[in-house]
Amino acid sequence: MTTPNALTLDSAAQDQLFRQAHTADSFSGEEVPDSTLRAIHELVKYGPTSFNQQPLRIVLVRSREARERLVSHMFEPNKEKTLNAPVIAILAADYEFHEELPRLVPHFPDAKDTIFAAREFREASAEFNAALQIAYFIVGVRAAGLAAGPMTGYDAVGINKVFFPEGDHTVLTVIALGFPQEDSYHPRLPRLDYDEIVSTV
Repeated sequence: MTTPNALTLDSAAQDQLFRQAHTADSFSGEEVPDSTLRAIHELVKYGPTSFNQQPLRIVLVRSREARERLVSHMFEPNKEKTLNAPVIAILAADYEFHEELPRLVPHFPDAKDTIFAAREFREASAEFNAALQIAYFIVGVRAAGLAAGPMTGYDAVGINKVFFPEGDHTVLTVIALGFPQEDSYHPRLPRLDYDEIVSTV
């Protein structure tokens, strides 16, 4: 049972961000301007991450040529959506994010050479924190009145070779973005209730 009045965010915003928001499978032909995508970033960049690391990297795929290269690595159920959505975002983790830490965490200038020096630890941290940033990004997309269609059905090795050939990034998800068509949603699936996932000790 939901209790929207217990939250300070008004009910309409709650609906837009969560209750009425769905993963979209098809979109209108309306263009998504770069200014909207920039506004989304300016909002969600404040989402918290561990040690203020910012490992998320986004490649916006707009051209037909780039789309066709991407589609060739998508699994069959995702090919049409990838080809036809107004814009596709490839969201990846940058394993070399620690190079930016001296200006992101100026009070700990040695972090990149101490805490994050080990590649294995850095990769795990990058993937976890980029996943957090992806969640904020999806909420930001909804806040902009757009719909997101996240996909993980793809050949990750192939996408990495094409779009991140330097080897320091790994794709985490591919998201179709745009203004949804009315029939673009599947019926909402069940969610677990509070008492099924929360315990108090």
